[in-house]
Amino acid sequence: MNNPGKHSHPPVQPAPGDLPAWVGTRVRAMRSRRGMTRKHLAQHSEVSERYLAQLESGAANISLSLLARIAAAMDVNITAFLPAEEPPGPPHHEPLHELIGTLNADQQEQAYRVLKQNLVRDYQSLRGAALVGLRGAGKSTLGAVLAAQAGLPFVRLDEVISELSGMTIGDLISLRGQNVYRRYEFQALQQTIDGHRLAVLETGGSLISERETYRLLRQHYYTVWVRAIPEDHMARVIAQGDLRPISGAGRAQGMEDLRLILEEREPDYRLADYTLMTSGRGIEDCADELVRACASVLTGGE
Repeated sequence: MNNPGKHSHPPVQPAPGDLPAWVGTRVRAMRSRRGMTRKHLAQHSEVSERYLAQLESGAANISLSLLARIAAAMDVNITAFLPAEEPPGPPHHEPLHELIGTLNADQQEQAYRVLKQNLVRDYQSLRGAALVGLRGAGKSTLGAVLAAQAGLPFVRLDEVISELSGMTIGDLISLRGQNVYRRYEFQALQQTIDGHRLAVLETGGSLISERETYRLLRQHYYTVWVRAIPEDHMARVIAQGDLRPISGAGRAQGMEDLRLILEEREPDYRLADYTLMTSGRGIEDCADELVRACASVLTGGE
């Protein structure tokens, strides 16, 4: 299991000659985290797809004005793409810090969950269980099983967003842009919190990239990261009839993009209360583990 703190970000301070490649890497990484295609980013930033491709490959010296338009289209601050000094870390309890340093990655993750469960969370006050993760991990199938077993509503957040906006998710992002979609996403989550005392919630794969929305989700739900290896994500999405991962540049490029998305989002996905790996396992086996993991939360009915 990977170190929960592992991420793929470039060095904090690139060498001057490396700055174009550094900025390009950050743009591509942020686009992946936000769940945007290059086509959508081009459309809403009014920067051509060809130029974006050059930028992301490090072959373009971008101006601040163009970078600001790209940031606005992603609904992020322009500083997300610029080098910054490493902020000072919070004070820590030295014995605990030393103890954590002696643990391997699996032990650190176990220690994190024990501390979180016993010192941070009041599980009896939660509104149910929420499944996070990339499309193709098994959220829809497992979420429906979990809800049925618990006798609770199964709420798919994308459907709530579509009802609120009067548009499909694809049209909403394509026509109205990332910032409008994110506002509807937050509103849909708040409506679900207010409307159900207990429920099983399926979220979109990129919700975790919106800090306040993800914070609200984790505050009110027991979160489960439903994960799979990249090859299974790809195969399952294609089996569902969605050929976008292998369109355009082909399957190899689609797999490379998928790996980047997973790598960029992993630190945020790991903030979930529980991790459920679905690769190499049957649905029944995964569902049994999910039911056990959420048993103490999904009680009491509506």
